[in-house]
Amino acid sequence: MFEARFQTFDDASSRAQSAGRVAALRAELKRRGLDGLAVPRADRQQNEYLPASEERLAWLTGFTGSAGAAIVLTERAAVFVDGRYTVQALAQIDGKVFAIEHLVEKPPEQWLEQNLKAGARLGYDPWLHTADGAEKLKKVCATVGATLVPVDGNPIDALWSDRPAPPSGPVVLRDIKLAGESTADKLNRIRVEIDKLRADVLVVSDPQNVAWTFNIRGSDVAHTPLALAFATIPRDGRPALYVDGAKLDNTVRSALEEFSDVRSPGDLIRDLAALKDKAVRLDQGSAADALTRLIADNGGESLGGKPVRGADPITLMKATKNHAEIAGMKAAHIRDGVAMTRFLHWFDGAAASGKLTEIEAVAALENFRRDTGLLKDVSFPTISGSGPNGAIVHYRVTQSSNRTIGNNELFLIDSGAQYEDGTTDITRTIAVGAPSEEMRDRFTRVLKGHIAIASAVFPDGTSGAQLDPLARVALWQAGLDFDHGTGHGVGSYLSVHEGPARISKLGTVALKRGMILSNEPGYYKTGAYGIRIENLVLVTAAPAPEGAEKPLNAFETLTFAPIDRRLILTRMLTAKERAWIDAYHAQVQKVLGPLLEAPARAWLNAATRPLGPS
Repeated sequence: MFEARFQTFDDASSRAQSAGRVAALRAELKRRGLDGLAVPRADRQQNEYLPASEERLAWLTGFTGSAGAAIVLTERAAVFVDGRYTVQALAQIDGKVFAIEHLVEKPPEQWLEQNLKAGARLGYDPWLHTADGAEKLKKVCATVGATLVPVDGNPIDALWSDRPAPPSGPVVLRDIKLAGESTADKLNRIRVEIDKLRADVLVVSDPQNVAWTFNIRGSDVAHTPLALAFATIPRDGRPALYVDGAKLDNTVRSALEEFSDVRSPGDLIRDLAALKDKAVRLDQGSAADALTRLIADNGGESLGGKPVRGADPITLMKATKNHAEIAGMKAAHIRDGVAMTRFLHWFDGAAASGKLTEIEAVAALENFRRDTGLLKDVSFPTISGSGPNGAIVHYRVTQSSNRTIGNNELFLIDSGAQYEDGTTDITRTIAVGAPSEEMRDRFTRVLKGHIAIASAVFPDGTSGAQLDPLARVALWQAGLDFDHGTGHGVGSYLSVHEGPARISKLGTVALKRGMILSNEPGYYKTGAYGIRIENLVLVTAAPAPEGAEKPLNAFETLTFAPIDRRLILTRMLTAKERAWIDAYHAQVQKVLGPLLEAPARAWLNAATRPLGPS
């Protein structure tokens, strides 16, 4: 029997308690002279995955999705989720307590404009909102004649009697052979960027950027090897690293103190408040509004610092991988490809029994990855969706939603791994039994989009938004589309969702050589099935044809695993598309075949044979 160690399938929603908790919150707000509270799903550093101690939105509302917000007023309350979570929200949120609103179609600010009364005092925790987010709330309050009030101590924390303790995992040093660049060299490059920005100090609020800069990793956040820490890097002088000293052993502390002053997290407030007449760069995506207030207020004195919001330059530096990071990612993907192929071989037999469940598939894949001996964690909770569950883009299987994988269905499995040398993310859609002609048509259209991205050649400076339509043309021709982006950045033993570049309608950042992104077009028929094909790709230099006036880039596919031939309608592919899939499968066979035992190797040989007639 397979076992999952890095993910659970519990129904964690506290829906049944939400009515009582909202009533208690309203009483607490009244005691504080407030008429409402904004409750984002966020911690002090805007992490994607939150420590259990920071899951205030889930505690209050029962909603456990990775993105959302709530507003609680004296007489009304609402939860805001995006399209990925509409089904989950209906199941987890008590509709008698909260209205459920679409985060894009009716954002919190619009709802507040309709429901916040003149003269009301709306509370917000400045540590959980960015400055931009706080300004949006302040603007809508001004529009209706209300007041936005920063709270001193989160009201939910005063009620959450069994709140988990903050995480306290150890900080570990990243081997220079894997990092590829020393902390000293990174700091020198960062100071050059700070100087270009005409800033005196950079506040590093994104823990991913802290981890990359100081070549450290941790275990404070699920599925992402982060230590929750801040840093300040002056244009001249020594940086300061703010981290719980209990997480540092003597060796780690000594190594960090070679390049920085190691201080406690509480010292950050004092140090920022002490800045006078300094231009302080703050990351607009992760810096809490509280940081802006600390710098500008200077502890109540008249001469504070000058907070300047914008992009943290480390984010782009981190996204552009060096030779060691690229080599590590390639090694991790070969290892992961072996585990994935063993899983796919096993799955074909197990699913034919008619008894395999979604949870059992998740546990099996995790076990095949653990068999490599190098798995540190999964890079996100595995999406394991059969039939109609596959049509839920961010489906998370639980004990109550778990389905037996039926015959003549599609099964979508989106998963990834964290290895010390790299992070992986792969999606495969698998035919169980005989797929319908419609399923094969839709799959082939998604495949055409995947191939279009994988084989694209584009001028240096091209953004993800410019490439995104390539993934959709075949679907558009049939009046179809998908609602998520085509690709996101991926870190090097860091976050599986890494900025600043992405392939999407909103991806305005230019793709640079060394960036690693996902290529994952899809199609989802509500209530029936879901399709997604995902590989990771590396931006590389492309050969320049004679007469080229600009340098060209292309993608190198890093992921190795077969794409289900049973779902491909060959007649829909062009000669170049057929050649691409045959070349990809030949490479998969060449790389993985020698690393597999005989039964799995024989299965792989059959799964990667050249395409025949449809």
